[in-house]
Amino acid sequence: MKIFSSNSDLQTVLLNRFVRYVRCWSESSGENADKGIMPSTSQQKVFAKSLLTEIKAVGLKNAQLTADGYIYAVLPASKGMEYVPPFCLLAHLDTVDEVSGKDVKPIIHASYDGARIDLQDGVVLDVTEDAYLAQAAAERDTIITSDGTTLLGADDKAGIAEIVSALEYIKSHKEIKHGAIEVIFSPDEETGHGMDKVPLHLIKSKCAYTVDGGHIGQLETECFNAYGAEVTFWGKAAHTGDARRNGMVNAVHTAARFIENIPSGERPETTDGYDGFFAVMECSGTVEKACVKLLLRDFTEQGMAERIEKVKKIAVACADSCRAKVDVSFRQQYKNMKAVLDSVPSVVKNIADAYRAAGVEPVYTPIRGGTDGSRLTELGIPTPNIFTGGHNYHSRREWASLPQMCAATDVLINLAAVIVLANK
Repeated sequence: MKIFSSNSDLQTVLLNRFVRYVRCWSESSGENADKGIMPSTSQQKVFAKSLLTEIKAVGLKNAQLTADGYIYAVLPASKGMEYVPPFCLLAHLDTVDEVSGKDVKPIIHASYDGARIDLQDGVVLDVTEDAYLAQAAAERDTIITSDGTTLLGADDKAGIAEIVSALEYIKSHKEIKHGAIEVIFSPDEETGHGMDKVPLHLIKSKCAYTVDGGHIGQLETECFNAYGAEVTFWGKAAHTGDARRNGMVNAVHTAARFIENIPSGERPETTDGYDGFFAVMECSGTVEKACVKLLLRDFTEQGMAERIEKVKKIAVACADSCRAKVDVSFRQQYKNMKAVLDSVPSVVKNIADAYRAAGVEPVYTPIRGGTDGSRLTELGIPTPNIFTGGHNYHSRREWASLPQMCAATDVLINLAAVIVLANK
């Protein structure tokens, strides 16, 4: 198999593109997204409009921005390759709202030597605490961080930069024969609503690949089953001086008892690998009403069913012990994509072959989370997830490796060639 390598040609282009993207504020809002607002923030659409202009200049066709904030475009097939089945590449426009993504100031650490990196606000990157950073230092990677006051935004602007750079490279190198390659850049992935209004009617591909992973080599074909839960406790207000006589019931105390009864060994900070968890994400309220919002995650459907029942039982028990009332509701967010991908092995085989053609050995790891690909798989388009070279997502300690980003770009370039060979 011919190996196409863009590293020497595209490293500077990729770096400049990535730095430009992370400076664009595109933070989403979980609160707005839960209300059905798409995109959930105006800044996502501002970023999308600038990106649309860029991909048109690169030469993608039928490029458009939907009213709901999705970018769609296609790189038409090479002459004579129209028979090759198309595939779709996806990345998301937004950054998480848990950590500020406004006014990102990227810092480039060329040929990083492993020295402790002290950023603003006491943010430290240390190879003794981060094995992937130690590996990057051993290989003298160029890495990119923020200045410590914000996240970096490699999740998922590294993925966007890699897709655009790969398609630009393919288009300008006529020796790379390829079928049609579709692109979707989606809003609100971080809110769990990234595929709520995806323009399926535009997508012709029967398979897709999200570029939204982490360390080089990681290839993700399974993920959590995911639910959101909202537990609302109802109390009874009374004057605090007469609370005992008038039967005060404090909903805040009840909510606190509920949170305390979540098993300590089944929280995000105490689990890894294939462990599931309960994650308390928000608690607010008054004496009369208090609300706790949780995320429930499990790799199996049976495990998820048990977690749902456990939340119900803990909530009812705490309400009864405090003489409060309780309402519990659940919302499915996404499902494990493993069963669907197992049923179409060629989808995974093609991307694994592209890894190896690019000189990267695939490492199969479960996603302790989800991607737009999880939802798209549910909607009938099998979608594994590939690495981007980004690390420490959703934090001010986020960083990205430029050589790993180049490797991801090479994987995408080689994927186009692999799919042609698979259909000869």
